[in-house]
Amino acid sequence: MATSLEYVKYVCEQIAGTGAVRYRKMFGEYMVYINDKPILLLCDNTVYVKNLECIKEKMKEAEKGFPYDRAKEHYILDIDNSEFSKEIVTILE
Repeated sequence: MATSLEYVKYVCEQIAGTGAVRYRKMFGEYMVYINDKPILLLCDNTVYVKNLECIKEKMKEAEKGFPYDRAKEHYILDIDNSEFSKEIVTILE
């Protein structure tokens, strides 16, 4: 199941105010950029962030998953929690 455009727009609304937010379709899914930096990967209506040291402590309770075949494991961001999502996006940016 591919990510819907409606979901992409919802994700962008949830992180509004963290910088210049834009998205781009890539390989049938989407990448969300903040200030022209690739930050969020959207696959199958799920938001993934790289498993990076700078967010390790804050994301320790997060689910993990693989956005696509042969991908490294990523954190799954609870985009419904707007304040937490903004905090993570700000750190990553």
